Amino acid sequence: MNLRDNEPLRERLAAEYVLGTLRGRARRRFEGLMHGDAALRRTTREWNERLGAMAEFAPPVVPDKRVWRAIEDRLGLRAAAPGWQFWRIGSLALWRTLGVASSALAALLLVVVLQERPDSARMSDIASLLDEQARPALVVTADRERKLMTVKVVASVPLTAQQALQLWAVPRDGKPRSLGVLGANRELTLPLPANAIGADVAVLAVSLEPKDGSPNPDGPSGPILYKGPWVSLLGSG
Repeated sequence: MNLRDNEPLRERLAAEYVLGTLRGRARRRFEGLMHGDAALRRTTREWNERLGAMAEFAPPVVPDKRVWRAIEDRLGLRAAAPGWQFWRIGSLALWRTLGVASSALAALLLVVVLQERPDSARMSDIASLLDEQARPALVVTADRERKLMTVKVVASVPLTAQQALQLWAVPRDGKPRSLGVLGANRELTLPLPANAIGADVAVLAVSLEPKDGSPNPDGPSGPILYKGPWVSLLGSG
């Protein structure tokens, strides 16, 4: 059967593609068909707009605490000190972040290539820090050999003269570790401490703080705006 002549099937496949229920080989084949079919791309875009609009009116549902505990147990993210699980603020965004990590990495690698930085080959790790809508806000790259870390703000982040962003490494156990105050800089290079990228680091996080950084010596004082995990470019953590 020719897919071009079967409009109901085209509609159904486009809807399943947008919902994410079209998987594996079928999804890859559909993407190949879209490449050469402008009408199919338009149909898929229309389904994306319809379902996206419906999602805007869906009421938020707070999962039972047992669900989060089960997820944490499976991923090894249960912290010994519950008081320091501040990174769970907006947990839905965190799990969305982890779920799209591979897609985020692909986008980030494209950014790196476009930047044509002469030292890009030195990068050992990369992290995309996303907001609660899973939109990238910061790109963090690490150079383990030179012990340097580059932070680039890729989204519009409105700050007053009295505000700054602060970057944290959040371990699975213990208190968050400050990696530096970003201030109003769109890109800067910071030292890469060993505890910023260790195997125990569950996620990187950025909080909104006073211009000189968090006055709390034990962690952020302001809200957590962005989160994202490290992804190794060397094939190991």
